[in-house]
This record gives sequence, structure tokens and C-alpha cells, in this order.
Amino acid sequence: MGFFDIFKSKAKKEAAKKYRIGMEKTRKGAFGRLAALFNSNKQITDELFDELEEIFVMADIGVDTVVKFIDELRSDVRIKGITNAASLQPIVVDKMFDIYLKGEIVNSNLNLNKNGLSVILFVGVNGTGKTTTIAKVAHKLKSEGKKVLLAAGDTFRAGAIEQLTIWGERVGCKVVSGPEKSDPSSVIFDAIKVAKAENYDVLLCDTAGRLQTKVNLMKELEKIKRVIGREVENAPQDTLLVIDATTGQNGLSQAQAFIEATDVSGVVLTKLDGTAKGGIVLAIRDKYNIPIKFVGLGENVTDLEYFDIEKYIYGLFADMIDED
Repeated sequence: MGFFDIFKSKAKKEAAKKYRIGMEKTRKGAFGRLAALFNSNKQITDELFDELEEIFVMADIGVDTVVKFIDELRSDVRIKGITNAASLQPIVVDKMFDIYLKGEIVNSNLNLNKNGLSVILFVGVNGTGKTTTIAKVAHKLKSEGKKVLLAAGDTFRAGAIEQLTIWGERVGCKVVSGPEKSDPSSVIFDAIKVAKAENYDVLLCDTAGRLQTKVNLMKELEKIKRVIGREVENAPQDTLLVIDATTGQNGLSQAQAFIEATDVSGVVLTKLDGTAKGGIVLAIRDKYNIPIKFVGLGENVTDLEYFDIEKYIYGLFADMIDED
């Protein structure tokens, strides 16, 4: 059974509905050219591969990833048996799966303790939607029956504490905070004490999104992690890097800086509904070997979804699949 056949069932389509709606800009944008190419009668030539390369680069998949992708596509034994672009479609989709999965079982779930407190650290530059993402993750975990506490560890950005406090009220989660400009580690330490005393399941920690110097960032995150690790065994259970999908290749530069500064275990890709490109998912996974844990597919608190590679690729090609 081919990938497109999987989404013939109504149940599968319904389960991926948010991806279909949320990724419309990407589907109509960069990947719209890809759909048009697949629907053409173009022959398999060097010019066709050049066009594919251009489409994928424009989709923010990243030059290095695209070059490797096209080289593997050219050398795929299945290419020898086809003559036109339409027949190339299932092979391209398979290769997209390969880029993301890399022959592994990729776990998109949070690494939560079965018993006791789990601490999740959120990192990323200002403006990526980090604080909003924390609230959305809190809402999701609450809906799964978890007792969730928030720590306002971004004590440097003006209004950050107030923003998280407002979001905490909206999603019904208590927020532990300190004064502006106070030591983030002390705020998170206080939050851990509250979490333990009041039997919380999960503590979600905001951090400052400053990138003046990598050394300062590294030292600050090291201190925070040291405090968390001392108070909770094997914590933080996850360190999630929040990236704005609309920033494209700048998002990859941000990822590089934070990955060098701390142990990032997963990525939250916000505003995927707001980009006409959307290929950054594959670029991040291929370049840094880090899984995407969540994607933002809208502004509502319920519009944060656990990442699913099948649903993501359906989101890219939904119009073609539904027409079939």
C-alpha cells in the first residue's frame, strides 16, 4: 500500500484534519509547484531534477539536505523504470520519510516520568512564541490528566512574567515567579519546591531568549540545568527548543546556537500555519538529528499538535491525495 492510499480512509483524514487546514499556505506555496510538477507530463531529465532541487530549496528544506536528497533520488534504482514526473511522486514521498525517520523509530512524545515530578525546560529566542507554547503544552497535558505547574524563568524580558501569569490563568495553571531581573535559577528552584510539596506531575519552565553571546547563554542554561538536576533525578526530562517556522533558514541558525549551548532533546515548531514554505521540519531533523515534538497549526490554545510525520506529509500533499 502506497502512502497516498493510507489517507483514503475517512478516519485517517479526520485524524489529520488540523494538518490539512493548518498547512494550507505551505501546500499552496512552495509545495504547490511540486504538485504541479507531479501533475505534468514532463520527462525524467536533468532539468527536471534541477527544478525539483529549486522547489525544495525554496521550501526551506535547506541546501545541504536538498543536495543530498536529490543525489539519492537520482541514484534510486526505481528511477530507471519510470519515464515521467507523475511516476516520480511516490519515490519523492518515500525519500521525505527517509530524511525524517533515518531508519529509526522517532518518538515525538514528551519524556515524562511515570512516577514523580517531570521537569520540561523551554529555550529559544524572543518572538518565537515560547511563552504561548508553554501555555499550550500545559493545556494539552492538563487535558491528558496531568497536574501542571509553570515557572516564569524569563526574568529579563519586560512583560514576560506578566505574560506567563495571564496565560496561566487562561489555562488554569499556577505560576511561580520572582521579581524582574532576579536569578532565573532561583525562580525555578522555588517552583520545584512548590511542585514537590503540592504533588505536581509536570513543571514547565520558561527561560530568557537572549542571544547576546553564546557564552552567557551557555552559562545561564548550565546553571538552570544544574539546579534542576540537583533537585529532581534525571531532570530536565526534556529541553525543548522553540522555533518560529516563518523565520525559515534563520530558524536553523537559532537552532545551531542553542544546540551548541545546551542539550536540546526536541523542537517545537510554532506558526507552521503561517508559512508558505514549511520544509524546515525536514531540515532540522536532517541537520541536527533532533525530533520535532510539537507543531503549532493555529492561534488557539488547542492548535498545538504532537508532531506526526505521516500527518505532516499528508498536510503537504492533501489536495493531491483527496483528488485521487
